[in-house]
Amino acid sequence: MDNMSITKAWNSSAVTIFILLGFADHADLQTVVLFVTFLGIYLVTLAWNLALIFLIRGDTRLHTPMYFFLSNLSFIDICYSSTVAPKMLTDFFQEQKTISFLGCAAQFFFFVGLGLTECLLLTAMAYDRYAALSMPLLYTVIMSPSLCMCMVVGAYVGGFLSSLIQASSIFRLHFCGPNIINHFFCDLPPVLALSCSDTFLSQVVSFLVVVTVGGTSFFIVLISYGYIVAAVLKIRSVEGRRKAFNTCASHLMVVTLLFGTALFMYLRPSSSYSFGRDKVVSVCYSLVIPMLNPLIYSLRNKEIKDALWKALGKKKMFF
Repeated sequence: MDNMSITKAWNSSAVTIFILLGFADHADLQTVVLFVTFLGIYLVTLAWNLALIFLIRGDTRLHTPMYFFLSNLSFIDICYSSTVAPKMLTDFFQEQKTISFLGCAAQFFFFVGLGLTECLLLTAMAYDRYAALSMPLLYTVIMSPSLCMCMVVGAYVGGFLSSLIQASSIFRLHFCGPNIINHFFCDLPPVLALSCSDTFLSQVVSFLVVVTVGGTSFFIVLISYGYIVAAVLKIRSVEGRRKAFNTCASHLMVVTLLFGTALFMYLRPSSSYSFGRDKVVSVCYSLVIPMLNPLIYSLRNKEIKDALWKALGKKKMFF
């Protein structure tokens, strides 16, 4: 067979549409319960994160580096969840849950890009807490508006550039069938499992991206908190220590949730993948964590509570 014939045979067998299994293995009643649950989680995610963004933008007392980063975190969480949730929810009513090859690649690119951006943004937030507690007198000089903006822009550029490298290495592979993705969105393990090509290089690239971005971010966060703990221990009063630790508790909780689930999903040998279990973990980091982030920051933060009561008070007076 000549080269042209081989090329034609190769192209004719290429997959152009994927089928997402989603939660098809559940009974009808369970499917309804899952739909209502996921819809509720998504609506709460949108409501809380949007409310937090508008609250921070509307209250001048919250115009500080920490809340600037927090408003960007809320924006990322909205976008991050929205790359998966709308498609997943509409698929509950579809007989055949299809997604085009390009649609799958785009979903993967934005999902990974936003996830890596969030990792880098949490790293910037850790540095912000380090500067606030270790060098309080120089804090406003160090965390200038220009530096904060550069850190946020750098997080987006780094996240999406890394995602582009990872997506390019995966979707350049040949997919000749089957085309059934045992998942509710185009995630790394189930997509790689369908490739007819050798996936070794793509796995190496994905591993390097996760280690470079996620691992480096996690390492910087650990170093920042090492200095934070050292600074807090120098505070003599128990009340002062408690307040200092409280300012970092929310961020530390969010970091633990995100990095814990991400490391579990993407730094494992492929032989340990279990698509049923991985769907549950994926629900946690794609839907549940974006919903919990604003709640964690709001419930433990007196300044946000005060701003919320102030906004509600103004609303009552208006009406």
